[in-house]
Amino acid sequence: MNSYLELLFSDYTLQVITLGTVILGAICGVLGSFAVLRKQSLLGDAISHAALPGIVLAFLWTGTKNPLVILLGALVSGIIGSFWIRGIVKRTHLKSDTALGLILSLFFGFGMLLLTHVQKMPNANQAGLDKYLFGQAATLLKSDVYLLIIVLGLSLLVLFTFWKELKVMLFDVDFTKTLGFNIRFLDILITSFIVIAIVLGLQTVGVVLMSAMLLAPAAAARQWTNKLSLMITLGAVFGGFSGFLGTAISASTHNLSTGPVIVLVASFFVLISFIFSPTRGILFKEVRKQKNRKALKLFKTLGLMFEIAKTHDDITHPHAIRILNDFQGYSKSALQELEEQKLIKVKGQMWSMTREGYNKAAKLFNQPLNN
Repeated sequence: MNSYLELLFSDYTLQVITLGTVILGAICGVLGSFAVLRKQSLLGDAISHAALPGIVLAFLWTGTKNPLVILLGALVSGIIGSFWIRGIVKRTHLKSDTALGLILSLFFGFGMLLLTHVQKMPNANQAGLDKYLFGQAATLLKSDVYLLIIVLGLSLLVLFTFWKELKVMLFDVDFTKTLGFNIRFLDILITSFIVIAIVLGLQTVGVVLMSAMLLAPAAAARQWTNKLSLMITLGAVFGGFSGFLGTAISASTHNLSTGPVIVLVASFFVLISFIFSPTRGILFKEVRKQKNRKALKLFKTLGLMFEIAKTHDDITHPHAIRILNDFQGYSKSALQELEEQKLIKVKGQMWSMTREGYNKAAKLFNQPLNN
């Protein structure tokens, strides 16, 4: 990493690649948040795969691998694919996940057919066209970085302009309609930016992995917050760091493609978030589950002791511990915890309830308090 940082300040090409991947990651984090919250996780996969025939057709029609021409073809194909998805959902009884799967398979199959045809052509100019399948970050140019910056700026401008409308639409579409907002316009607007982000990422990450790049930062961010603005910010941070660290690892190691490494780093952020998130993380969920089980065990044990104690005029009358042996909530740790809380007293093989413990149990079980 130290050698990479030293090289970063001196190597112009590495600076361009790093800046491009960081900005691409930030864009994916911002726009991917909307795809995740709208439960359209397959949208990125469908659009990225739908872009493949556009890439090959652009090459066939122009005979050149000019990045702008190729990406324009991918953009047109991706937009057509997204509108077909909308049309299938709107005009048929099929659900969105089915429509996404159909378009993904149809377009990607057609694209692979065209790509196979092109690769068998005698024209040597077609060599390297398959790099769009898995991406090749080393081909990023300064103009590509400028384009990414413009798209990021426009995306943020659209978010600030239509923030309230988009926020309401994410969580309650019907309510958004009653407010008079144009749902179709907002849907087309956010989908168009997602298509643009995916198309721009094809050169770096590729058709196959671009959906993961779009969704992973947003999925990681979702684990840490319930607030939309914070989720988008965290998504951009996770995406940017994924681009930076992925580029650093790829540049520091031989024979490692940048795109797949970036996706792996983003997936690592998702894994960490799934495990260590305070609210949704597996680790903290298990801690809370064990804490609740312990509290329930104490509650059940205290309840049994209360039922025994209230049968005597003197609630502090001692009882044998063996009375509790057949009770499922009983354990030595439960007795120790209750004694530490000064709810009971334990002497040898006998236990007795304190007045504080009796009154607390009475409140829990809505029973008369001891005077």
